[in-house]
Amino acid sequence: MIVKQEVYCDAARISVTRASKLMHNPLPRINHRKPLMANSKELRNSGTEHLWLLPLFVGSGCSALIYEIVWFQSLQLVVGASAISLAVLLTIFMGGMCFGSLLFPKLVPSRWHPLAVYATLEFMIGVLAIALLYAMPFIEHLYVERVGLGKTSVLLRAIVAGACLLPPTLLMGATLPAIARWFENNRQGTARIGMFYSANIVGAVIGCIFAAFYLLRLYDIVIATSVAVAINFFVAIAGWVMSWMLPNQLRSDTELSPTESPSYGWSISHVSIGLSGFSALGAEVVWTRELSLLLGASVYTFSLILAVFLIGLGIGSGLGAAWARHHRQPGIAFAWCQLGASLSAAWAAWMMARSLPYWPIDPSLSLSPWFGFQLDIVRVLWAVFPAALCWGTSFPLALAYASRGQDPAKLVASVYAANTLGAIFGALLFTWIAVPRFGILHAQQFLIGAPLIATILLLVFHWKSLKEFSAQPITITTGVIASLFTVAYLPAPPLGLAAYGRYLVTWIVEPNYLYTADGLSASIAISEFENGVRNFHVSGKVVASSEPQDMRLQRMLGHLPALICKEPKSVLIVGCGAAVTAGTFVVHPSIERIVICEIEPLIPRAASEYFSKESHNVIKDPRVEVILDDARHFMLVTNETFDVITSDPIHPWVKGAAALYTKEYFDLCKLHLKPGGVITQWVPLYESSLPAVKSEVTTFFASFPHGSLWCNDDAGVGYDMVMLAQDKTLPIDMDAIETRMARSDHARVVESLKEVRMGSMIELIRCYAGRNKDMQPWLADAVVNTDRNLRLQYLAGWALNARHASEIRDSFRPFAKFPEDLLVGKSISVAALKFILKKSSNDPQE
Repeated sequence: MIVKQEVYCDAARISVTRASKLMHNPLPRINHRKPLMANSKELRNSGTEHLWLLPLFVGSGCSALIYEIVWFQSLQLVVGASAISLAVLLTIFMGGMCFGSLLFPKLVPSRWHPLAVYATLEFMIGVLAIALLYAMPFIEHLYVERVGLGKTSVLLRAIVAGACLLPPTLLMGATLPAIARWFENNRQGTARIGMFYSANIVGAVIGCIFAAFYLLRLYDIVIATSVAVAINFFVAIAGWVMSWMLPNQLRSDTELSPTESPSYGWSISHVSIGLSGFSALGAEVVWTRELSLLLGASVYTFSLILAVFLIGLGIGSGLGAAWARHHRQPGIAFAWCQLGASLSAAWAAWMMARSLPYWPIDPSLSLSPWFGFQLDIVRVLWAVFPAALCWGTSFPLALAYASRGQDPAKLVASVYAANTLGAIFGALLFTWIAVPRFGILHAQQFLIGAPLIATILLLVFHWKSLKEFSAQPITITTGVIASLFTVAYLPAPPLGLAAYGRYLVTWIVEPNYLYTADGLSASIAISEFENGVRNFHVSGKVVASSEPQDMRLQRMLGHLPALICKEPKSVLIVGCGAAVTAGTFVVHPSIERIVICEIEPLIPRAASEYFSKESHNVIKDPRVEVILDDARHFMLVTNETFDVITSDPIHPWVKGAAALYTKEYFDLCKLHLKPGGVITQWVPLYESSLPAVKSEVTTFFASFPHGSLWCNDDAGVGYDMVMLAQDKTLPIDMDAIETRMARSDHARVVESLKEVRMGSMIELIRCYAGRNKDMQPWLADAVVNTDRNLRLQYLAGWALNARHASEIRDSFRPFAKFPEDLLVGKSISVAALKFILKKSSNDPQE
């Protein structure tokens, strides 16, 4: 009995090895104890067994993305939310997956059942996720004891992140090579591996949306982790059951012929897929920066961008798997995909610069956030999807091109590792160098060029084969020229995008832009109108300005705590902004030290140059130290205490900002307050909702039960407010404050207050709007924002386009009562304040 098999290089020929085997074993051996096993090879040869396994890989991808979101959210609180910390986390996460894929074929024998190995990996991932969830508090304590500030801290952060992320990510990286051993060493098997990669990405899309829009929005990281662990355990059990039903059989399948995979195919395919990963992750970094300007940098925006990117990769992987199965020259098909990625990257850059910012969309007109999300998805799909599709198609074609009949696990591990290593370099290069040093425009030119290099590299080694098809050389040459043309003439993003973001289209007359730059973690702009008003823009949003209402708020954040605290000497400001808040302390004579924590290095320099007058030139004051790091990280590792802790306005709907509004953060601030110290925190009423504001207030009061609220209205209309508290219960002596304001050494303080119409005691104290004890009925249904849930970023992000400031203010003003034991002083001052509060409660519009 002789078996024939087809190869591309020759006609059908007899396989001596297989013939001899069948001569010695003419009949298949049947296992009567497990009837399903008798049909397993028939099922396997029919090509349908992989359909039973695809749902497992969907579940695997779903749990992996839930873990990624949860772990990044948790570890940012420990190692900091700066660009350096995030790059360290991303490198460790992806590096773990890379080394996991490389180590798997070396450590796990091929005789072990692939499905049983895969199931065991999934089970162990779930076990490590549970361990990491409960080990995080202990890791934080160890971290605080060992790490500090400066360059050494970056290495220690990497060690902490590696200790947390490496074990589970090593196992995650091993799952695809593990399942690859279930398939044959031929074109059909390689294509099916590509299908599994596509299924994994489909699961990742589900996990991304499920985590952001449901699990973390309504619950916390414990629930989210538990759901992911349950998925892991279900996949593990299903894998073990299927390994019992479908035994691992020795393969005698055909190998790809040398003509399909030339001797240099291994190296060229790996370099090319590395360049593909480099450009794909670089594009995700750059486009997320640019699209977050357009859509608003909320947690939902980041999830939508990631989901659309993954959708493109998933669909592309499925198409690439089908293409790899039927295309005679996978190397040429791979080159076509890279050329498509280059042209699609140019398309995305062009759309984000010349089309999307000018779509006639006013986000504030939306009656529901769901309507806004629908528009956001369409805009992201329009720009990002084509390139993601091409990058997704490239991976299965790279597998087919690199395959030379070796162990499928080694094939997948090497290609996957090359792609991941390229992705790591792309993420780091574009985060740390390309964008901050060269700007978004030139970064996008690099993105277009990387897949173009891969295209040319592949074509050089396939030019002879390519000439067999008369139209292809001309077509590809035209595409390469078009890609080079777009690199040379790519338009820059509009200046107004970094300034007004999603509201750019609503500005009929734009201001004069004095300064624009792309920084390490944010894009900065300084604008000036004809009337002399200047605005400080960070990531498409005005964070400070010389407008009266903004100047009043920024001066309140500084002068209120400085006047209430007796002779303050040291101050900590969280966030620099335009430095107006920090500048209020310059005029107080007792201040000896001012510490400013700022993540983005460009911000202090821009504030010093363009807001020196409004900030009293604070950045150049010898008493000032600027810490370029995350404020939570600074407070975790320092033993210094302060008389005043305050913050420049940082909107809670901006991704990551909610960590500066958690109970744990306020408890940390409390530990760093000196006896008699005062803390203030900004609360926006605009672009927010009642549940979000209640969450901010009740969380602050949970740490400072004797805290109070101070309103900053704009012409009688609700705008924003300040939360204020002391380290312990102390009355606010209005007479003592008035006496200090009358002293000659406080003349500059009074002048600074007069500039914002707060030059007298009555004007200062009339901002009082209530305290914790009186606000309890209003806060009855409020949700405390904690490190475990970071609920505020989901509540605030749900209402980033809302305009309900006055309604929110009017909802709590009726609860305000005069605090007899808090505000003490002359009878005339007390009577005046009582009258103001009574009138405000009766007539909220007053």
